[in-house]
Amino acid sequence: MKKVILLGATSNISKYLIPMLLNETDSQITLFARRAGRRLTEYADNPHISIIDGDWNNLEDLNSAIKGQDIVYMATGHFIDANKNVVAAMKNNHVERLIVAGGLGIYDEVAGKFGQWNARMMGDYTSIKKAAAVIDESGLQYTFLRMSWLYNQDNNYKYEIVPQGQPMRGTQVTRQAVAKLVTDIVNDSKLYAAQSIGVVEPNTEWDKPSFY
Repeated sequence: MKKVILLGATSNISKYLIPMLLNETDSQITLFARRAGRRLTEYADNPHISIIDGDWNNLEDLNSAIKGQDIVYMATGHFIDANKNVVAAMKNNHVERLIVAGGLGIYDEVAGKFGQWNARMMGDYTSIKKAAAVIDESGLQYTFLRMSWLYNQDNNYKYEIVPQGQPMRGTQVTRQAVAKLVTDIVNDSKLYAAQSIGVVEPNTEWDKPSFY
């Protein structure tokens, strides 16, 4: 039985990820978030779940929560200090496996008219690139998910992986599909280990996402 902690357990992806992990894995799951006890009451009595109120800007909170875990999932990889704290806490507690839900464009890899549209929408990428570099240089067994533009669609679990170094052209992917990918990695922790991967929905190579 693997022990998995979700940092940012109240995120929009976590909404789909938590029940999927419960249904498709035998993991013991820790939900970590600010005011988690009040915001995640539906899981309070689940024997497979522990709930921790904490702040990932607080290294002491992270050290306590990450101790004894097998896999750490971060709901966002956009913040430099938070990334540094998570990496430090994992190293302090000898935890190697990390999954980060990040964004596309950190390697200027978004191609064509979609790339131009994405750059206009996102603006200055400097801090996001620096935050991603913290993960890249961590030495951990990380999987950094460079997700395309996110939306919700029930029962749409289709995702396609774009290896690092290849242009990203897929404009969108569902949060449900990302939850499925994270669940697949939890079930096979060697899957996409030590990789930064693009995550797109197949057949969405348009000028911009369908919902814009």
